[in-house]
Amino acid sequence: MSTTYLYIKAAHVIAVIAWMAGMLYLPRLYAYHADAGANTPQAQTFKIMERRLLRIVMNPAMIVAILLGLYLGFFSGAGWAKDGWLHTKIALVVLLVAIHGMLAKWRKDFEADRIPHSPRFFRILNEVPAVLLVFITILVVVKPF
Repeated sequence: MSTTYLYIKAAHVIAVIAWMAGMLYLPRLYAYHADAGANTPQAQTFKIMERRLLRIVMNPAMIVAILLGLYLGFFSGAGWAKDGWLHTKIALVVLLVAIHGMLAKWRKDFEADRIPHSPRFFRILNEVPAVLLVFITILVVVKPF
């Protein structure tokens, strides 16, 4: 393995960590925002926090994680096309991207002073990326199939 490949792999892991930090934190912010209600001073603060987290941290981290992951998959020469664990991992990452898209849509709802779901909904949703992260990590490390 070349040194360049290892640095790209490290950058991929760093981007994934940053993305997941946001995926774990943004639904919690939404729960607090929904608790605070619309048109409150707290809601204004949450709007700023949510927008910055999504635009400055989560979106760039997701893009970098995906691009570097694709690079690692295509140029690793590992014959990954027949690895079932990788196909499953990719499917779970697609699910994470879909959740990211829903979070982005709900941020626009909150920005317009519409509360799209209950605080309880967002607290439950908060656990989904964590569960996906556990399965993805097991797939990558153990490569069970």
